[in-house]
Amino acid sequence: MAEQVVELLLRQHEEIRRLFAEVERTSGKEREEAFGRLRHLLAVHETAEEEIVHPFARRELRDGEKVVDARLKEENEAKGVLERLEKTGVDDPEFDALFSRLRKEVEEHARHEESDEFPHLAAAASAEQLRGMATAVRAAEAVAPTHPHQGVESATKNMVLGPMAAVADRARDAIRKARG
Repeated sequence: MAEQVVELLLRQHEEIRRLFAEVERTSGKEREEAFGRLRHLLAVHETAEEEIVHPFARRELRDGEKVVDARLKEENEAKGVLERLEKTGVDDPEFDALFSRLRKEVEEHARHEESDEFPHLAAAASAEQLRGMATAVRAAEAVAPTHPHQGVESATKNMVLGPMAAVADRARDAIRKARG
């Protein structure tokens, strides 16, 4: 049976939690690499939710507008902290405090999605829709920006600004990787 979107997103939440723990327990180059993987997963995961999952939830869930608006506000705040962390770097004295704040915000956001959005999404959508959304999430992640872009939390903004941001992000990633 094909993957359903809620299962996919829950697995990604677990991977995000694992990466938070890895960043906290490592240092130096290993910490930098773990933070890079976490930043990348958070960026593509949130973009895909904003483009695919939240619009469906907004339309189909009871109080969908309210639920999605609250998730988008949380995402915006977390993106701001993630952008600051990216600028400071893992060796900066501010990193640990900012990282702890990010982890708290992301975990709270994930708990809200897991209790207020995902169960209702699973109930409102058909099995075919859930599988289709999983496929669409994977496709959106494949072309999503790989760095946070605070203020780009709607499907419309992601569609308009996302492709340019994704190209710039992926070029920046390639240049950084080439430099070692």
